Amino acid sequence: MASKKEYVVGMTGASGAVYAIRLVQELCKNDAHRVHLVLTDAVYQVFNLEMGWPVPHGDRESIPNWFDIPESADLHVHAPRDYGAPIASGSHLTEGMIVIPCSMGTLSAIASGASDNLLERAADTHLKEGRPLILVPRETPFNKIHLKNMLACAEAGARIVPAMPGFYHRPQTMEDLIDFVVGKALDALHVEHSLFRRWGDREQE
Repeated sequence: MASKKEYVVGMTGASGAVYAIRLVQELCKNDAHRVHLVLTDAVYQVFNLEMGWPVPHGDRESIPNWFDIPESADLHVHAPRDYGAPIASGSHLTEGMIVIPCSMGTLSAIASGASDNLLERAADTHLKEGRPLILVPRETPFNKIHLKNMLACAEAGARIVPAMPGFYHRPQTMEDLIDFVVGKALDALHVEHSLFRRWGDREQE
């Protein structure tokens, strides 16, 4: 049996929790994927504010249920300080990592090479190993520090995919807008999906 493709998803306390939830759902649909999810401490407050989910702080065990992930999915939720997790080491092979949404604080840490938690360490590992690292910032407006940090990350090898939905696919619902952003992030990671209608595709017209 072929080994599974492994992906790392980092979720920070920036607004846009629904993007990470939808992305994890999409990755977990494929039985050939193993997904490593890292949540920062601030995420639990965002669950309550944006999703109305009263997830107790640090309750990693219940995350698959809140995300509506099937029991058969190969999802591993890691504590933010678990440096013993496999994704903390470059010797553990993955297909790439997405930080979605990426807060400006986490962006700054990645840009400066800090590794103050498992998410930042995993991101640093992907950069040093030359593996795909996709950052999905969700902030507006950007100040000069934000822009410099994005440039630093891009120059180090990361891809910057801002949470900016397009409209050429004629979105009809909020889900359509969410799927566009998630789909663009998956495109950057070279993961196949059918979350939105692509430019020039007339089959749905």
